[in-house]
Amino acid sequence: MSLLVVGLSHRTAPVGVLERAALTGEAPTRLLHDASATATVAEAALLNTCNRIELYADVDKFHAGVAELSLLLAHHSGVDLEELTSHLYVHYEDRAVHHLFSVACGLDSMVVGEGQILGQLRDALATAQDEHTAGRGLNELFQQALRVGKRAHSETGIDKAGQSLVTFGLEQVAAGAGEIAGKRALVVGAGSMSSLAAATLVRSGVTDLLIANRTPERAERLVEILGADVARTVELAKVPEAMADVDLVISCTGAAGVVIRAEDVAAAVASRTAAAPLALLDLAMPRDVDHAVHELPGALLVDLESLSHAHAASPGAGDVDAVSEIVADEVAAFGAAQRAARIAPTVVALRAMASEVVAAELGRLDSRLPGLDDRSRAEITQTVRRVVDKLLHAPTVRVKQLAAEPGGASYADALRELFDLDPAAVHAVSGTPIGTQPPGGGAR
Repeated sequence: MSLLVVGLSHRTAPVGVLERAALTGEAPTRLLHDASATATVAEAALLNTCNRIELYADVDKFHAGVAELSLLLAHHSGVDLEELTSHLYVHYEDRAVHHLFSVACGLDSMVVGEGQILGQLRDALATAQDEHTAGRGLNELFQQALRVGKRAHSETGIDKAGQSLVTFGLEQVAAGAGEIAGKRALVVGAGSMSSLAAATLVRSGVTDLLIANRTPERAERLVEILGADVARTVELAKVPEAMADVDLVISCTGAAGVVIRAEDVAAAVASRTAAAPLALLDLAMPRDVDHAVHELPGALLVDLESLSHAHAASPGAGDVDAVSEIVADEVAAFGAAQRAARIAPTVVALRAMASEVVAAELGRLDSRLPGLDDRSRAEITQTVRRVVDKLLHAPTVRVKQLAAEPGGASYADALRELFDLDPAAVHAVSGTPIGTQPPGGGAR
């Protein structure tokens, strides 16, 4: 597999660009299918979160793959290719694996060390499997990434270094509007992020929690989970009115446009009697809360853009050296295993050819010495096979060792050339059609 990653994230693109590029509705599924349908792509998976959009693909041509995936990202996001290109990053082969493993460990997250990314990676793999765009290569890669992420969280203190985006956001809210405990809150949305926010609020000691969602049934299920003694539902249409009776609003929906307007926030602030500002935490991408709320007196808006600035400025965001070492070790091990696996079909084909030669020569022996007794023939057969096995043992063991090193694919090529192996036989063993073998080489 030749892995290619083309994407953009909070590290390379301003929130405004991420907001316009956000894939909603059926766009992620259509992008997946269009990517896997291109001539250069054998498999594809999409990691689509509030602060990153990344296409992972098994490609047979690097430059063509970059061009096609970039064009597809521009087409499905609606952002002009020329503008989008300046914010895209590209990783290939070992560097692509290193990037994915770093993402899985939370090293590339807006809040370093957050563990929510593991669930998002798991969802990305499940979607690619359900849509039949992920094959053996991406399945193995993403499964290994999940294992690496779990290892990082279990063997290091990265959990202490990082927080969930919700927790970090609530810390910023508390810094500007006072402690969360004892507040009345409204959560707009009932998806995974909103549910996490609601549960975090309950644990933080909110006294009254309202849940509003486009689908009332999902809001009601969330209330059942949280407990009717602290949570209750409210109609989505009544959110503007409900804001006047709460201290904190958290919004994270999948809507394509603004859900909470500045004029509604202004009206809610005007009818409030509390001294503390009305706090709004917007965790959606694209944004749910009108950006103009930042300018309203009596309101405090914390959104992904302000969270990004706050985290970048925070001292000691976490000692990630131990996790970085884990990632480096796992990338090296994964690369070695992949390179070793590439030569296995060649070794199998070589041994199959040797067996055919032995069988042919024994057949010739039978025709020349038809009177050879069974005992003598068995002894000769065993001797010939033992000689062939001994001759092949050292080179096949050594070539597997060499193949595990960077550039090891060249040893498979040399083996095929030296023994004049039929390419069809090698590809029959690997199950890969002729002409689609991944190119060798390192990161580009």
